[in-house]
Amino acid sequence: MTSRIGEAFSGAGRPLLVACLVAGDPSEEVSLELMREAESCGADIIELVMPHSDPVADGPVMQKAMQRALHAGTTPGTLFTLVREFRARSGTPVLVLTYANIVVQRGIESFYRDAAAAGADGIAVADAPLEEADPFCRAARESGIDQILFVSQTTSRERLEKIAAKASGFLYLVAVLGVTGDREKIDPRVIGILQAVKAVSTLPVVPGFGIGTAGQVREMVRAGADGVIAGSAIVREVERALNDPRGTREAVGAKVRELASALR
Repeated sequence: MTSRIGEAFSGAGRPLLVACLVAGDPSEEVSLELMREAESCGADIIELVMPHSDPVADGPVMQKAMQRALHAGTTPGTLFTLVREFRARSGTPVLVLTYANIVVQRGIESFYRDAAAAGADGIAVADAPLEEADPFCRAARESGIDQILFVSQTTSRERLEKIAAKASGFLYLVAVLGVTGDREKIDPRVIGILQAVKAVSTLPVVPGFGIGTAGQVREMVRAGADGVIAGSAIVREVERALNDPRGTREAVGAKVRELASALR
């Protein structure tokens, strides 16, 4: 059965924008408004990040957003509520990005089951390597949602093939050597790994990390990307307008429109 994420890629006829937001940043209420604003301004998939106290894959912008969300009391239950409320009015796919210990603490099967019941379409576990992916992949299959797995510049062809065999939905290409955050330009080595991944898998390949401008979006699309993931560039707009919920929505919407326009 084709997932909502798979249908989005197969039905669009163009690369997709995955807009990343941190659940509960700066509050549960505003977080839901930002999800809806991102959708209305051109996001094809919403990536909702579960805040974590030690986000090893994330740079300063995302770290501060997670601190705000945790300070606001965000829990996995909050995230599932946001997904459920968003899903009540939308068919746009939602991807949950989280860290392994959050999933394990709740129970892998329970976390996936609760995510699927809320209306999530996929889960990516940022710090689960291939060797530890089986329990997550199994829970995803049993829950009827996609397990998004990561590849990077350092991933060998043999390992790419193994990852591609386990993943569903799309492959998340980490486009930088390092943590999330804006970069001045795309690392040219990403182009090579993008082509290498596409050579071993029919899944869409979607780069993220370090992509934050319309020019960078166009560069990745020219290289053959099936979409792009933008996080820090969008979340920074939340930080800039913290004391003005309306201004936060407008700022996030403007950034999403800028990035989405580069895909159309």
